[in-house]
Amino acid sequence: MFDLATRRLYLCVGVRDDMASFLPAVLRGGVDVVQLREKVLPAPTQLLQARLMLPICRAFNVPFIMNDAPELALAVGADGVHVGQDDVSVERCRELLGPSALVGLSTHSVEEFDGALSQDATYFSAGPIVPTPTKVGRAGTGVDYATSSQARSTRPVFVTGGVNASNVASLVTAGLRHFVVVRALTESNSPEREARQLRQALDEALSTVSVEPT
Repeated sequence: MFDLATRRLYLCVGVRDDMASFLPAVLRGGVDVVQLREKVLPAPTQLLQARLMLPICRAFNVPFIMNDAPELALAVGADGVHVGQDDVSVERCRELLGPSALVGLSTHSVEEFDGALSQDATYFSAGPIVPTPTKVGRAGTGVDYATSSQARSTRPVFVTGGVNASNVASLVTAGLRHFVVVRALTESNSPEREARQLRQALDEALSTVSVEPT
């Protein structure tokens, strides 16, 4: 089982025609968790992409997670699944995938985080801290929500929303330690370089602060 407490940079990416080159590039750059997050395309297409991604992640010793569907995670042999508030329950994910699977749960408010803490999730996400096109119609939660959530949890809390090489140091200073990245890498013309710059900025910021176990 992977220990997410030491994982800092979590990529969410949809199906891509260039995944065979894109994914190794960002992993070389420093991404250390990968999620296939596909909200539109059908299950067979997702499975085909997942079967391409999984061995690449294995080669880099990086956990591979499916979004929303524990059945797809089970079918492909993924390391876990990430679900939202309106998706399959954490309990059901555990029933299908077992006690050692990575199960993530999204939260967007104090009330949701309160409810999440009593569930058997491996980790949580908090945000988006700013409005983002990957969460259409959802207002930003602000940084304080993410930092207060992490302070209350003994499990990793990955902050979402607009994370990039320019702002990650300030987010570390605010008290955050785990980050989800999407557009900074998926929309980059040089994803390996962008990932490397982001990882360097993150690691440099972490070196100046006390890093908690989570």
